[in-house]
Amino acid sequence: MKIAILVEGKTEKVFKPVLLEFIKLRLEKQMPKIDFKPQGGRIPKQDKLKQDVRNLLDKDGYDAVIALTDVYTGSDDFENGKDAKEKMKNWVGNEPNFYPHVAQYDFEAWLLPFWSTIQQLAGHNKSAPSGLPEQVNHNNPPSQRIA
Repeated sequence: MKIAILVEGKTEKVFKPVLLEFIKLRLEKQMPKIDFKPQGGRIPKQDKLKQDVRNLLDKDGYDAVIALTDVYTGSDDFENGKDAKEKMKNWVGNEPNFYPHVAQYDFEAWLLPFWSTIQQLAGHNKSAPSGLPEQVNHNNPPSQRIA
């Protein structure tokens, strides 16, 4: 089995080893091939997303395509996680092998508990956004604080 995971950018690729280990523990010998596909900052919308998903399934031989996006994308495309999933499904159309998934606000918020490591890797000493990762708002998203 081959699975393509559309991710917004490079930050989300750090999730790959963790995901692979999680799957490996549960599937053992049935491990699928998983390819992360960074999209240059955001998941495409509307017809572009539909075309990309169709190409991955029909031309590139993937068995499934997962799209991982944030509710916060830099624009007001999505009201919440449910809205984001519904819109992505509608844009792609009737495709049972497409699985949209959504991180409330920024995917990067998942990294906030590891702020000291982020500071070391990024070579800066910016302060972490205050509050719980799930409550960091649209006006000061974690992705802007990490870079």
